[in-house]
Amino acid sequence: MSKIESGMESMIDMYIFETNTLLEQLDEILLKTEEAQTFTEEDINEIFRIMHTVKGSSAMMGFDELQYLAHKGEELFFIIREKPDGLEDVSFIYDLVFRMSDLFKAEVELIQGEEEYEATDFSDVIKDLEKGAAMLTDGAHPSPTSEVGTYADVEKEKAVACSGEGVMTVRIFFQEGCKMENLRSFMLLNKIREEADVKSFHPADLEGDPNASDVIIEEGFTVTFKSEHDDNDSVLKLIENAINVESYEVMDSGGSEKSSAAPSADDNVPVPAAPEPAAPVIENVPVPAPVIAKAPAPEPAPAPVTPTANTNQAAQLNSGKQSIISVNLAKLDQLHDIVGEIITTESMVISNPELEGLKLESFLKSARELKKLTDELQDTVMSIRMVPLAGPFQKMNRIVRDMRMKLGKDAELKIEGENTEVDKTIVDSLNDPLMHLVRNCMDHGIENSVEERVEKGKPAKATVTLNAVSSSGEVIITVSDDGKGIDCEKVLRKASSNGLLMKPESEYTEREIQQMILLPGFSTNDVVTEFSGRGVGMDVVRDNIEKCGGTLTVESKQGFGTTFIIKIPLTLAIIQGMEVKVDDTVFAIPISTIRQSFKVRNDEIIQDTQRGEMIMIRGECYPIMRLHEKFAIPSEITDFEDGILLLVETDGKSVCLFADRLIGEQQVVVKPFPQYLSRYNIKGAGLSGCTIMGDGSISLIIDVANLIEAY
Repeated sequence: MSKIESGMESMIDMYIFETNTLLEQLDEILLKTEEAQTFTEEDINEIFRIMHTVKGSSAMMGFDELQYLAHKGEELFFIIREKPDGLEDVSFIYDLVFRMSDLFKAEVELIQGEEEYEATDFSDVIKDLEKGAAMLTDGAHPSPTSEVGTYADVEKEKAVACSGEGVMTVRIFFQEGCKMENLRSFMLLNKIREEADVKSFHPADLEGDPNASDVIIEEGFTVTFKSEHDDNDSVLKLIENAINVESYEVMDSGGSEKSSAAPSADDNVPVPAAPEPAAPVIENVPVPAPVIAKAPAPEPAPAPVTPTANTNQAAQLNSGKQSIISVNLAKLDQLHDIVGEIITTESMVISNPELEGLKLESFLKSARELKKLTDELQDTVMSIRMVPLAGPFQKMNRIVRDMRMKLGKDAELKIEGENTEVDKTIVDSLNDPLMHLVRNCMDHGIENSVEERVEKGKPAKATVTLNAVSSSGEVIITVSDDGKGIDCEKVLRKASSNGLLMKPESEYTEREIQQMILLPGFSTNDVVTEFSGRGVGMDVVRDNIEKCGGTLTVESKQGFGTTFIIKIPLTLAIIQGMEVKVDDTVFAIPISTIRQSFKVRNDEIIQDTQRGEMIMIRGECYPIMRLHEKFAIPSEITDFEDGILLLVETDGKSVCLFADRLIGEQQVVVKPFPQYLSRYNIKGAGLSGCTIMGDGSISLIIDVANLIEAY
């Protein structure tokens, strides 16, 4: 990538993660305030903090265009914060800031892309932001600055020597060669502001003065403050533990005799080798003690680009200074793969055929202990990768808002089960499918007018609902609306005209017709709009979901709404399976789907003229599927009394599988089928992947949901 200053490459991932997180917070605040039709003081301060942080971190990374764009957005909320009571209509602000946020996100995507990055020209939106600022000020309110990212004039007025009881002045020196001393001072200053009332600092213009770094190198960075809790020691400890701080000295302690020697580079002060990534900063604007709203601290969980993991040992080594660390996702993937190989190797050792018939009590005891430890290792690694669905779910608020404005439809988004956790890789794969499904609900599902809904006896405001629940080792996500539902006659006509029918129209069931909207290039829209009608949509959604091991189905009732059902595994990696044998072929069935296994007598089998062979279990009849017939495997065991039945269930549907015999429970590492086999729709036939057994042979993993669906 070009345009990235030398030495900053190692910080780019943290910059991308932090910026995307802040922009998502910005969208959430704007959506909340737009619905309430008011800006609270806390909202204004939080938005201003976000814009100022993005501006500062962009400047640190050398992205001048993004810095300038963020600065212009910051100006808007500087004006709003200065005279909140004098603003009558700021509705135009929302579209303007949302547009700026979208451009910022798109630029960040370019930065992290594989191609060489070239900065985008934001002149159009910057002009609109300046017009918006002019509308707010009405030509009478002072602008924070005429230069990018600085508040030089106002800060020079602020940087006046202060003294008094409890006031302390400290001079700080940074490590030699750490670079960007002005921005490091700026970030440290804002950390101090969280603990104390900053009276003055020198140099006064940290962001805009090109000579500020030279002054700090020669004279140090001087800051005068008074602790909010009359405890300046806490501020000194903060300074002492700050990254890249080499030493500090107390120049004036407000009349007290206290003086603190500066820790030197030789002292036992932990100093990380890498520079500190851009941290959240608080505005450098002279306003009377603003209340800065802080984003809630995230729980220790993997994050989109640099997931975090709870590390108690690291916390102890750093004397409580740090309880989480940032880890590149690629390293977690590598660790995950290694754990999978360890489990496979463990199986090979314990199941070694050379050990059959030997009485090795000590070996078996050690093997049990090894299995216990590998199970704990697997659980720990999997928990690190598990993240809640709240992230992709909350992003859909913005989609609903934009479409509500453009389509003129009154609708709201309801979110349920957003704390349900799935593997990080799966979460990343869900963003696009969820966006398309929510768009489909807004564009196709919800009625075009409030009058049409009222005539049908529905509430004037439509509802799009996102829901997630965990069930039998998988997560079920539903995207539903209370709109007009799918017109099966219209879908059938469209499919017929496109030559998509494979049998006479009269033979299609309502469910089969509804699934047709998932076919490639299928659209019921006759006119191409911004949101649909281009022939690219639901089939892409289905393909993306299937790539992460999931399935997509449609359920609809005309006049009452449509529901899209996504079923995805909690993880794509390791499952607990029951291995069964059919002739020489071994199948692994997920333990979470097995209700029971049992032997039967031939006289217990019921012959149904329509559904074939069935078995009565506790008053209910279940169909029987012979695995050797399903997968065309020649087997000598065809009599029920010679084999075994397994009752499997998923999503409320059940079937009994007939196999030759049980091998036993086994932890299996899921391996995907080779790409060239995808043309055969193996997943649709009921197989989700394969695994390597202890003796080196291959076992096929049964996808119970698709197996029942195909049956």
